[in-house]
Amino acid sequence: MSDEVDNTLMIIAGGEFSVGILGNAFIGLVNCMDWMKNRKIASVDLILTSLAISRIFLLCTIMLDSCILVLYPDVYSTSQQMRILDVFWTLTNHLNVWFAACLSIFYFFKIANFFHPFFLWMKWRIDRVIPRILLVCLVFSVVISLPVTENWNDDFRRCVKTKGKANLTLRCRINKDQYVPIKVCLNLLTLVPLSVSLISFLLLILSLWRHTRRMQLSATGFRDASIEAHMGAMKAVISFLLLFLAYYLSTLIVIFSYIIPKSDLAVAVSELIALIYPSSHSFILILGNSKLRQAFLSMLCKVTCVLKRRNF
Repeated sequence: MSDEVDNTLMIIAGGEFSVGILGNAFIGLVNCMDWMKNRKIASVDLILTSLAISRIFLLCTIMLDSCILVLYPDVYSTSQQMRILDVFWTLTNHLNVWFAACLSIFYFFKIANFFHPFFLWMKWRIDRVIPRILLVCLVFSVVISLPVTENWNDDFRRCVKTKGKANLTLRCRINKDQYVPIKVCLNLLTLVPLSVSLISFLLLILSLWRHTRRMQLSATGFRDASIEAHMGAMKAVISFLLLFLAYYLSTLIVIFSYIIPKSDLAVAVSELIALIYPSSHSFILILGNSKLRQAFLSMLCKVTCVLKRRNF
């Protein structure tokens, strides 16, 4: 790629990275301050904080990989440094999608209205179960990320460094062909929590439909608190599903680029698309949470007042 294209891509990536860090740091800071103030933290705040922290690390990992790809390609020939980056990417990627699935499950049990005994039992216990579920997600993600350290070697890194050149050897092609199925399988594991989020979304739609029918039969108004809660939860879940789908597809493009010559531009663009998911979804969560939304609007008012005073 030319220097102009590299610089443009790095500027865009830097902007996405900065927006994502600010949004996720804001979520974590507001919830942590509320935790210290009240000496306790709500389950939804714990999930949002865990999700924000994991996305900060994911953003840093993607941004670091982009910078190394563009600015320091020689580092790709050193196996040890990049192996650490691969482990962090796999860990934060799985943590991200599992924590988001936990948020979907929490919304479902807290907002949906069903009368099945198991649902009612889980609805009553969900606040106590959430910390354990988050811990299990953390352990599971760590276990998945460990095998990545065994799947990379110096020969493969040299192949990545020389990708797109005419003198690729058969050995490089074999190494890359062995690497791609492993990474694809690791990414396919994220479809499990993604399916959980999708099922939660569909059940929320079913719950909303049943609740609306009951209101119509009883001649009650249509915009009660339950409907508002359903709509807010559905917006958060559907935005996660759509953004993560784009992120997932861009990740697959990056993986398959290792066996496709002259695909540096496709890799760079895919990483820009991947940055959109952890950057933009944080602001959707902020706007969908009353406490975070009020804190965000209050911060904007203070920033506006400070800027006006400086102008005068």
